[in-house]
Amino acid sequence: MSNPREAWEVVIGLEVHVQLRTAAKVFSPAPWGFGAEPNSHIDPVSLGLPGSLPVVNLAALEQAIRLGLAVDAEIPEVCAWDRKNYFYPDNPKNYQLTQMARPVVVGGSVEIELPGASRNVMGEHRRVRLHHAHLEEDVGKLSHAAGGSLVDYNRAGVPLLEIVTEPDLRSAAEAEAFLRALHALVTQAGISDADMEKGQLRCDANVSLRRPGAPLGTRTETKNLNSISGVRAAIEAEVVRQARELEAGRPVVQETRGWNAEAGRGYVLRDKEDAQDYRYFPDPDIPPVAIDRARVERLRAGLPERPFDRQRRYLADLGLPYTAASVLVADLALALWFEEAVAAHPANPVGIANLVANDLLRELAASAQPGEAAPPAPAGLAGCKVRPAALAELVRLTDAGAISKQQAREVLAEMFLTGQAPAAIVGARGLAQNSDAGELERVVREVVADPAFAKSLAEFRAGNAKAINALKGPIMKRTQGKANPALVDEILRRVLS
Repeated sequence: MSNPREAWEVVIGLEVHVQLRTAAKVFSPAPWGFGAEPNSHIDPVSLGLPGSLPVVNLAALEQAIRLGLAVDAEIPEVCAWDRKNYFYPDNPKNYQLTQMARPVVVGGSVEIELPGASRNVMGEHRRVRLHHAHLEEDVGKLSHAAGGSLVDYNRAGVPLLEIVTEPDLRSAAEAEAFLRALHALVTQAGISDADMEKGQLRCDANVSLRRPGAPLGTRTETKNLNSISGVRAAIEAEVVRQARELEAGRPVVQETRGWNAEAGRGYVLRDKEDAQDYRYFPDPDIPPVAIDRARVERLRAGLPERPFDRQRRYLADLGLPYTAASVLVADLALALWFEEAVAAHPANPVGIANLVANDLLRELAASAQPGEAAPPAPAGLAGCKVRPAALAELVRLTDAGAISKQQAREVLAEMFLTGQAPAAIVGARGLAQNSDAGELERVVREVVADPAFAKSLAEFRAGNAKAINALKGPIMKRTQGKANPALVDEILRRVLS
């Protein structure tokens, strides 16, 4: 049976809801945070009690502006809030304060990287346009059980930035790449913690199909996807469902859908609402806010380097392999740790990058308690006994030929456990590498003359270049593994020639 998706072009737009990193809620001074006792982070404003009036949290507005600057969007001179009216138990006022006509962020784009042909090959980079991003208040949280439903208003009033893309995405893989890029952007800029397990980043996926070149088809919206894998799975399932409907001659119905991750299937929630269903009108209690240009420029100056800009710099200026660069830029704390080490030993950024991206991260992962996930880089690096300057010194020892790269990995493992300086570990364990050319040439000639290795010698001289490796092992053994591998290779090739 042929794939029903092959004759259709997939069109995807995302609406991503990001809780902003602030101490207070967006229109009240009430604190907020994950894991508090239900209904303990509430106040008259977030509950919509009579007589309470909202006041815009400047910190939330600034975080929204910082996102706009990070995606090269327009920050308008004035933004304003509207009331979005709907009736649901998690919405205590029966309306939501949001931005319909005059959002704080207009346009912009997010750079994404698609998967390459293999792990060590960089994939295609492209930009996904944003329509806008608007600042609004989050709603409460409902918990459903057999005996009824409970509502927790701790989340009501939390600052929420809704980021709306243009319909530029053409596959579930592209949607996944967008979310990963956006997650890195907002977390590294300090805009949001964006922990999807805590509901700090949630996604609605709009999906439609059309014949190539035809007008846009009827779309459906799958709501409240709270994991990147869930977004991908929900989109893939919806594409298959719509293709089957269209192939059978049935029209796609515009509707709002949910996603059952355990069952791996979507389901209908309700008919899709349009803007008129919410009866938007300007909020009479919040005047429009003029956005000061000097403040915008101060916020721009405080933004960190964007992840893909940093990746390009690592590749072009430091000569890092893509595999190491892509790992390092995924976490800002890790990237800054690496750069501190490079500043201490600028001669070999590649050697430092390989030890950090491979060996140090492996040690951090192994240090997690049984059954626990590896600590995220910021927490793991903060308590790490290996400091950037010490790792730089370890690479300096390797560059000088004092120890081999393999010995450097062994020394790093002990540094991770003890915090000792690399030179002290090398001295205590007698790991100093033998770079005595005269001594090594004597050992090389002994091995070459040994009849036990005559076959490997003959194969090498017959043109099998790899046969030389069979001679290196005995040399390393006779030097108790301390021979300088590069010097051994040089001497061995000279003797054999």
